[in-house]
Amino acid sequence: MRKLLIFSALLPLAIGSADADYSMPERATARETKPVVKARHFLAVTAHPLATQAAHQILKQGGTAVDAAIAAQMVLTLVEPQSSGIGGGGFMLHYAARKQKLQAFDGREVAPMNAMSGRFLDGDDKPLERDAAIRSGKAVGVPGLLAMLAEAHRQHGRLSWATLFQPAIALASDGFPISPRLHRLIAKDRLLCNSPTSKEYFCAADGSAKAEGSILKNPALADTLQLIARQGPDSFYRGPLTTAMIETVDKALAGEPGLTAGDFAGYQAIERAPLCGQFRQWQVCGMPPPSAGGVALLQMLGLMQRQNIGQYPYRSAQAIHLFADIGRLAYADRDRYIADPDVMDVPVGALLNTSYLDQRNSLLQRDRSIGKAAAGQPWRFTDSERHSSDSQSERPATTHMSIVDKQGNIVALTSSIEDAFGSRLMVRGFLLNNQLSDFAFAPFADGEPVLNRVGPGKRPRSSMSPTIVLEHGKKPVIALGSAGGPNIINHVARVLAGTLEWQQPMQKTIEAPNYGSRNGATELESDAEWGPLPAQLQALGHDTELREINSGIHAIRRDRQYWVSGTDPRREGVASGE
Repeated sequence: MRKLLIFSALLPLAIGSADADYSMPERATARETKPVVKARHFLAVTAHPLATQAAHQILKQGGTAVDAAIAAQMVLTLVEPQSSGIGGGGFMLHYAARKQKLQAFDGREVAPMNAMSGRFLDGDDKPLERDAAIRSGKAVGVPGLLAMLAEAHRQHGRLSWATLFQPAIALASDGFPISPRLHRLIAKDRLLCNSPTSKEYFCAADGSAKAEGSILKNPALADTLQLIARQGPDSFYRGPLTTAMIETVDKALAGEPGLTAGDFAGYQAIERAPLCGQFRQWQVCGMPPPSAGGVALLQMLGLMQRQNIGQYPYRSAQAIHLFADIGRLAYADRDRYIADPDVMDVPVGALLNTSYLDQRNSLLQRDRSIGKAAAGQPWRFTDSERHSSDSQSERPATTHMSIVDKQGNIVALTSSIEDAFGSRLMVRGFLLNNQLSDFAFAPFADGEPVLNRVGPGKRPRSSMSPTIVLEHGKKPVIALGSAGGPNIINHVARVLAGTLEWQQPMQKTIEAPNYGSRNGATELESDAEWGPLPAQLQALGHDTELREINSGIHAIRRDRQYWVSGTDPRREGVASGE
């Protein structure tokens, strides 16, 4: 009965929180709210009640924010398999309170060393259909999440590595109730119940999704986590687990080159310098490439400041008009220039150069949309060479958590397996990613090599945007991030603008309708009450589209002596702290 008691104890925090993912018609509306949790000592906000409980348990035991994040992520591997897990990767920002030091950890998946630029082309040199690439196993990259978490734990952990796995091991052994959201996602998925490796776990004998509320046990995952807990992260990258992953992918590939033992043994998580920029009196810090999140977010904030967007009423047509056009400029640069910086020349400095942003700002018109934006020419502002890229983007099956511990250390962690349920290839109780489909399928565009093309050992571009905001350069005041695929950048920018520029309460800002442009239509969340605003935007030249816009924004903010939560009502996550 342990698992039922754990779950039911958290149910009051999760009322009204279940939603459907990006493809589902049912979901929470922007009018629904989540409780705001205020905490003096520690606070965790994650995408699932059981993950939040695991984080709370570790923090209460004296664990660090990194310890709590590891415990929560292991639980999410079990209870939110559509979004993230040890078969995927992620990006994490960490703020060390005592040293006042910010670090960025890159746990992005990598392509195998045999991955050539034509990997996603068919026999006629045409790009594969996305589903075909996923089913084939070609899109599975070497998972990086465990390596990243292990390195962060080596530097910042306090509790033992094995201790952090115990909540997930217990839940995997005892089982947990299938939530309404997980049931709907299984039922909706077009591939899952046809996958020979995952259909038995997720689906009933007749091919339908297992019933909502039924107890889902995963003894295979319990054994896997027990092995990793006992032998450490190397057991994932060298040993029987490695062999099982390689063999599963090889079977899907049916003779084509796949992952090798050398690919796993050679994987390294990378500590990178955080990418920081000024917005008003705040220093906003995010992930550098291969994430596009930090660059695009700083571009958008820089342009919003130049336009003094806060002079317009919050959520007015004029404010959304400028926000959407600013997004067009940032996404145009994202699509062309962001890729793996260890392999390609990515002009980060030029893209954030003051003169370059001034030039981009001059393109914006207050009375007319700029329409589809062209990428800029940042190489004019540095010695960087010109490269082409593409508009390939990851799917919104991602998760984010924000955690602060008793010492004031902070983690903002965004992780993913890319598509909902990743590759649908299940190995020893967990799903493998399909993150290589974030590469451009066509290696050339307009006669030029695409910057984000697949290649040996490369990391695909991402939009994951874990973000930490510092006041006056030292004092952390906000940690946030979101799920939502390429829209993640818009989600984080919208919440930061609402909170910092318009001084709206953070929870109110998160609950407000999503909007923005990825350099296409101006997208408005379809279940919101927009009134005359779409017509007003159309009068300004916007092609508006009302659609479901998935997000999963989870945040913490400092408010005098308290840490205050921000929880997205579109997901089933909750906050908990003391």
